[in-house]
Amino acid sequence: MSRTFRVGIIGCGGIANGKHLPNLSKLEQVQLVAFCDIVEERAQKAAAQYGASEARVYTDYKELLADKTIDIVHVCTPNDSHAEISIAALEADKHVMCEKPMAKTAADAKRMLETAKRTGKKLTIGYNNRYRPDSLHLKKLCEQGRLGDIYMAKAHAIRRRAVPTWGVFLDEEKQGGGPLIDIGTHALDLTLWMMDNYKPKVVLGRAYHKLSQRENAANAWGPWDPSKFTVEDSAFGMIVMENGATIILESSWALNSLEVDEAKCTLCGTEGGADMKGGLRINGEENSRLYVHEVDLKAGGVAFYDGKTESDSAVEARLWIKAIEEDTDPVVKPEQAFVVSQILEALYESSRTGQAVYL
Repeated sequence: MSRTFRVGIIGCGGIANGKHLPNLSKLEQVQLVAFCDIVEERAQKAAAQYGASEARVYTDYKELLADKTIDIVHVCTPNDSHAEISIAALEADKHVMCEKPMAKTAADAKRMLETAKRTGKKLTIGYNNRYRPDSLHLKKLCEQGRLGDIYMAKAHAIRRRAVPTWGVFLDEEKQGGGPLIDIGTHALDLTLWMMDNYKPKVVLGRAYHKLSQRENAANAWGPWDPSKFTVEDSAFGMIVMENGATIILESSWALNSLEVDEAKCTLCGTEGGADMKGGLRINGEENSRLYVHEVDLKAGGVAFYDGKTESDSAVEARLWIKAIEEDTDPVVKPEQAFVVSQILEALYESSRTGQAVYL
């Protein structure tokens, strides 16, 4: 008989209500028993919609962590508090899923990793794009060696005009950056995971503030306030790994480009290549002829579980709880997420100094 896990949510804003709570509430092994937010009404609303009958509401996360009956905590707060709250939760004997990115700084991410190792509690980061059907299929091909040695890759996170104008997304102090740390982090995580390469050597990057200061700009979520747009609007970089492999990273919330892709990657290996543009395509050479194979992921592929389709976020929640239940490593290991944070920070540093950053 499987046990029931008591879960607390810290931060009851958009990402909690749009991703974590709906998917956790569908799992039979989970009871949502604690909700914390600095705005009490948000916590109360989330508890009323998703909470167990005895669910409690808090405005101070430390009070939530003092409840020894809570097994798991999900951290869904701005980036600058990820490390503080996650470390406190691990110290309080809770398993932790923290939303991406791992932390605002690489030093904070390292402290999170070290605390997880010392306490023996599980820590994972919310890189849910790994669980998409195209991502899972491509990962299997990479593991099977179908692409050979992947020595060049591109990580894509480009929006034409989709600047998030709510919350603290435009606040550099709270978030640590703009599209690079927000959506570029997903593309970079996906690319490193496919390559199974977590040893960066040197990073060169450039962040831009070109469109952020425009008044009444066209935008999917309405015009932004230039005075509050303190993060970059675009950032690009090159990462060279210890084995010589190269990754090109592109991220933007606002760019005059029609080539838009988000949380996608392109891979080039010695035996073949792959890209996710408009669907998953595999290319290569066979019998002295070039081929392109478009993968059909709708006919009972990896998106199906027990005959039903699951969203990437639903798969993420299910496999996270399963890792705790079976005492196995989570799909997103904290060691991997730490390397993502290292590279992101190096890209920002390179942009500030105009110099390459060696890791």
